[in-house]
Amino acid sequence: MGAGMADPMFRLTVHDAENLLVMKLEGCLAGPWVRETYRCWQRVMAMLNGRVMEVDMRDVCHVDDEGRKLMALMHLEGVRFRTAGCLMPEIVREVAEAAEA
Repeated sequence: MGAGMADPMFRLTVHDAENLLVMKLEGCLAGPWVRETYRCWQRVMAMLNGRVMEVDMRDVCHVDDEGRKLMALMHLEGVRFRTAGCLMPEIVREVAEAAEA
């Protein structure tokens, strides 16, 4: 594989608490990782049983257009986003506004 051709790093973990399910994303929510995140989200949603769903995006460095579409869908389904820094809170705000428009 040539230089610059490697897939960006991505990690997805689910933390189960009494009143909360947290899906933690790390890396770039882009390319094939969007579809994998969607599949995991669907499995987690089936396990909610009245609990709140939160997506921890504090360690996400990039979100492509498809990732933003997934975030909009999650927002419309009541998912809360945990963010940090300058960029990710702004992306979440933009996605939420676009989803509700």
